[in-house]
Amino acid sequence: MNTAVLRTEIRLISREPGALFWILLFPTLLLVILGSIPSFGDAQADLGGLRTIDVYVPVAVLLGLLVGGLQSMPQTLTGYRERGILRRMSTTPVRPAALLLAQMLVYGGAALASSLLALGVGRFAFDVRLPRQPFGYALALLLTVLAALALGAVISALSRTTKVAGAIGTAAFFPAMFCAGVWAPVQTMPDVLARIVGWTPFGAAAEALNRAAAGDWPGWDHLGVLVAWTVLLTAGAARWFRWE
Repeated sequence: MNTAVLRTEIRLISREPGALFWILLFPTLLLVILGSIPSFGDAQADLGGLRTIDVYVPVAVLLGLLVGGLQSMPQTLTGYRERGILRRMSTTPVRPAALLLAQMLVYGGAALASSLLALGVGRFAFDVRLPRQPFGYALALLLTVLAALALGAVISALSRTTKVAGAIGTAAFFPAMFCAGVWAPVQTMPDVLARIVGWTPFGAAAEALNRAAAGDWPGWDHLGVLVAWTVLLTAGAARWFRWE
């Protein structure tokens, strides 16, 4: 990959305070708001003795990935196509694929930074233990980043304009938030609903992260769901994506 393209994309995103806020800061801000609710610091029997704030840290970790993958990256890429930037790049030694890879690295890196910030604030502000199975947690997090970026690539492929990309991204964002447990942690969902949610990429991610946070290795079934979604979405994006 052309490092100049990566440096340019990093410089461009640094000039977008709105995107940086929603990816980097909003998930942690939401965590701080929830952690400030007194009852969220009490152990809950239906959560296996965990506090509500304990189960919302993985949710905050996922939220930055959702914003970066489903909303920010697709609108940026679609904007490049809409303005003819990708078409002009195809006539230069720098291939459009280099731009796509740079975009994935920039937004994937921002999402991972958001995850680390949420984990840090959860630990030092609300005494939430760091993941007891760090290697399993890191693996689940990496697979989730890839799934989120692959879904973002599909949205970019299907969108001809930034308005369409925004609409599709928003339509996918809210169901993904539900599956990630934003409105109700996966542990509190009815069994049938939890099993259905577990077949979605972000429901599987929430389950895998929760298990790793508790000290268990993430279930291979949940990791397999993430891998399967990443492969399918990547294949779809490669098939439908157009540079012009």
